[in-house]
Amino acid sequence: MLLAIDVGNTTITLGLFDGERLHATWRIATDHQRLADEYAVVLVGLLSIENVNLEDVTDAAIASGVPDLVPVFEVLCHRHFRIRPLVVGTGTRTGVRVLYDSPRDVGADRIADVVGATHLYGPPPFVIVDLGTGLVFDAVTAEGDYLGGAIAPGVHVAAEALYERAAKLHPVELARPPSAIGRNTVAAIQSGLLFGYVALIEGMVGRFKEELGGKATVVGTGGWAELFARETAVFDVVDPDLTLKGLRLIYEANRS
Repeated sequence: MLLAIDVGNTTITLGLFDGERLHATWRIATDHQRLADEYAVVLVGLLSIENVNLEDVTDAAIASGVPDLVPVFEVLCHRHFRIRPLVVGTGTRTGVRVLYDSPRDVGADRIADVVGATHLYGPPPFVIVDLGTGLVFDAVTAEGDYLGGAIAPGVHVAAEALYERAAKLHPVELARPPSAIGRNTVAAIQSGLLFGYVALIEGMVGRFKEELGGKATVVGTGGWAELFARETAVFDVVDPDLTLKGLRLIYEANRS
């Protein structure tokens, strides 16, 4: 079985593949202070819930937006699974040509999204919208090249900033309010966050499509994708596990 690990700034997403089938997924909080053995305790517990033994995990692939945690997960794989993981980075075979001014600046998770979208939802062009810690838009040309993108604060980050800076505003559940015009403070915050970000997504996707020639398949992914997909028809596909699936495909391309 292949363990795919996507290390984000807020959440670490784990996927266990049995061949091409995604057997299980988990999301745990990113903790920069946690050691490899501490992450292993959590992971072993999650595997046991699925009746999976350590020796059943024979391969691993890592994409990380947090460089400091890469060695932690490499140690975890070496010590507890006796395997050498594939760490996706510069030099990894992906089949994606990166047209960014500085290709090294493009996160491994973004390339994994492109690989996953191209293999599962092709043909390109694509606009990929990843709703996580950051709200990330990626553009893929008709030739399958990574062209570039846009980055905005994720809805959770924006909400935290709002609560920290405004003395009279307090955290609320990110849920659909009765209407766009909030009749109380809770509904007003919910409207601004949910409907405001829907408008941001729709506006950016429209601009990306125009710059890609007027047409593109729009793929939504990330932890908040399903929530926002219920409020807009802008997405053609919603796949919260796109990054993990892309990681598996990259691993298969490099396993030799």
